[in-house]
Amino acid sequence: MKTNVNPTRMELTKLKKRLKVARRGHKLLKDKQDELIKKFVDLVKKNKELREKVEDELSSALRNFVMARAVMSKEIVEESLMYPVEKVDIDVETGNIMSVKVPKIKIHKKKKKASDNKYPYGFANTSGELDNAISILADILPDLLELAEIEKTCQLLADEIEKTRRRVNALEHIMIPELEETIKYISMKLDEAERANITRLMKVKEMVMEKSV
Repeated sequence: MKTNVNPTRMELTKLKKRLKVARRGHKLLKDKQDELIKKFVDLVKKNKELREKVEDELSSALRNFVMARAVMSKEIVEESLMYPVEKVDIDVETGNIMSVKVPKIKIHKKKKKASDNKYPYGFANTSGELDNAISILADILPDLLELAEIEKTCQLLADEIEKTRRRVNALEHIMIPELEETIKYISMKLDEAERANITRLMKVKEMVMEKSV
């Protein structure tokens, strides 16, 4: 479908420049889309592996905690977990993937006392299963935060891929074909006008020659 324009050489030159820019923009967006898809697929694979690891560890921690709860009283469990020995600070910064702003999560652990270990209780009245559960949960936090970071990044990349895909399709199936058809139409009209002009000049020449005879 061509656009409504005046079939002039100036308009033809302008449309050819627009077509050149549109084709270059289409290539750049297509390259961006391909690279985004590649990074997205890599992150999805990493997300799957990390999620399976986290789910396994959480299941193991839950099993240990259930076993601990079976052999320990509710009061001892609550007392054992009442005072944490470690402080955790989380910083969320911003990274950049192909002009897409993505989160970068950093974790900083700090023990309340240098002598503290990861267990907020003594071992006299607690079970080994509770130790295992606490140990797993303490070690899994960085993986949980990394998983959150990757899943949010995947979501943002998926949104950007969809936006880029729509732009690529608009250029490929609407704008570029319209420009090409309009350029073809103007070129045809200019050629017709040039042929008509040549025909008129030839007739004028014939008339002048007839009069001179």
